[in-house]
Amino acid sequence: MFPAVWQYLVDRRELIAFQAYQHVSLVVQCVLLATVIGVGLAVLAYRSPRITGLANGVSAVGLTIPSFALLGLLLAPFGFGITPAVIAVVFYAALPVLRNAVVGLAGVDQSLVESARGIGMSRWATLRRVELPLAWPVILAGVRVSTQMVMGIAAVAAYVLGPGLGSLIFSGLSRLGGANALNATLVGTIAIVLLALVLDVVLVVVGRLTTSRGIRV
Repeated sequence: MFPAVWQYLVDRRELIAFQAYQHVSLVVQCVLLATVIGVGLAVLAYRSPRITGLANGVSAVGLTIPSFALLGLLLAPFGFGITPAVIAVVFYAALPVLRNAVVGLAGVDQSLVESARGIGMSRWATLRRVELPLAWPVILAGVRVSTQMVMGIAAVAAYVLGPGLGSLIFSGLSRLGGANALNATLVGTIAIVLLALVLDVVLVVVGRLTTSRGIRV
């Protein structure tokens, strides 16, 4: 089996490399956008217990929606292609980031916040220079969860003709028993797993570079 899979990979290496690039590009861009959205919503919500509860509830409910169902709903207004894929991936990626950002910001020691305000910092300066840096490790944990989760959802997006390695998997599954069907499915699946591991390592390095040494200690 494995020699056949390797030969399939070698014969189609350029196509597979391009699809891997598309997959990573889709995931990285969507996670970056989701992080901005999630952190932005958390900044608006974390000071209010009622809004915080609502944000956590939305995150919990959103994660129960099957990705196939959401993609199916997006077909009517947006049709096939990259648009429904991006919307679905951003939606799912934003949920763990939102939840972790709310938890991280709400968990910042209020005495530190009061001290910052006491030395003349504005609310925005306190958020930017005190609260967000302290909450960053928790936020980054949400980003890591989002990245791993949407690596698989990006593959499912091939259902609506989205870009990436999912097309290999769906192509193989649609013609199981045919020539190279199993090889295509295995190559697509293994490539996604490997890319997910690589992105997680990258995020670990980013975390070490962007987290204050005092916070790490």
